[in-house]
Amino acid sequence: MLVLTRKVGESIVIGQDIEVTVLEVRGEQVKLGIRAPRSIAVHRKEVYLAIQAENREAAQSVGELAQLAEWWQRRSEVQGGENEGKERE
Repeated sequence: MLVLTRKVGESIVIGQDIEVTVLEVRGEQVKLGIRAPRSIAVHRKEVYLAIQAENREAAQSVGELAQLAEWWQRRSEVQGGENEGKERE
């Protein structure tokens, strides 16, 4: 981890497109300003972790739905074969 010391009004630059500026320090709180392209998501860490957890849950649900769809397709194929024999009789 890179550790930097900055004063109010000073910035750091990440890559070519991201600038983080110290706007205010009050007690134990630091107010930061972040300038970044709209294509780059910027979140507080707790929000980012919540998004990741929701994405994992959604991916698991999609996997479960895919398994259910496969099961339903196999079931339909088996039942379709059984119905064909009955229709011919």
